[in-house]
Amino acid sequence: MRHFGPVRAVDGVSFTLDPGEVLTLLGPNGAGKSTLLGMLGGALRPDSGSIHFRGELRDPGETAWRNEVGVLSHRTFLYGPLTARENLRFYGKLYGVAGLDGVVEEGLARVGMTPHGDRRVEGFSRGMRQRLALARTLLHDPALVLLDEPFTGLDVHASELLREVLVQLRDGARTVVLVTHNLVQGLALADRVAIQSRGRLAFFGRPGELPQGEEERFYRRCVEGAPP
Repeated sequence: MRHFGPVRAVDGVSFTLDPGEVLTLLGPNGAGKSTLLGMLGGALRPDSGSIHFRGELRDPGETAWRNEVGVLSHRTFLYGPLTARENLRFYGKLYGVAGLDGVVEEGLARVGMTPHGDRRVEGFSRGMRQRLALARTLLHDPALVLLDEPFTGLDVHASELLREVLVQLRDGARTVVLVTHNLVQGLALADRVAIQSRGRLAFFGRPGELPQGEEERFYRRCVEGAPP
């Protein structure tokens, strides 16, 4: 649970994921989705509640936990005066990544940024920055990946490139929580789906449990507070 003054931004949210699953978290603006990701990633402290990961109680404020988590948010946390390659090397050193040169090149290749490795980030488009930020997120091979609206502001081409990378994350090696407003893209990537409204989960289940052909209508009823 997390309060901001009298407002319960996250209220009684509880769910369980199997290792390697992708959870798509849907909901309107102000539903508490980013707050929930902030607590999972350690950027926000919950007022109450706990996180268990791989059978162990974890403290999201500890460095050890943050080393297991990769976060992609609205901010890319990239340094404009540095090149793409220099940005990844900087973060790789922070995480103590072994074999850093090779890992950086693999990261650039994964997001299709190898040809731009020696360009300064300040000259990148929004889509290029987002792809490089995803490479930064995955650089230390996190066990839990948190993606907050990764498609925001991207054109069709950039969105498709990003979607291809996200599909590759469905390899069973890591657990992914994806926050998105895009119902179609979110469901296509999901093993589990959650719909959050007014801080609470109005639905949690598998994509196949949604009424086929009426997913958008179901979603709207959930966020409007009507029985789904």
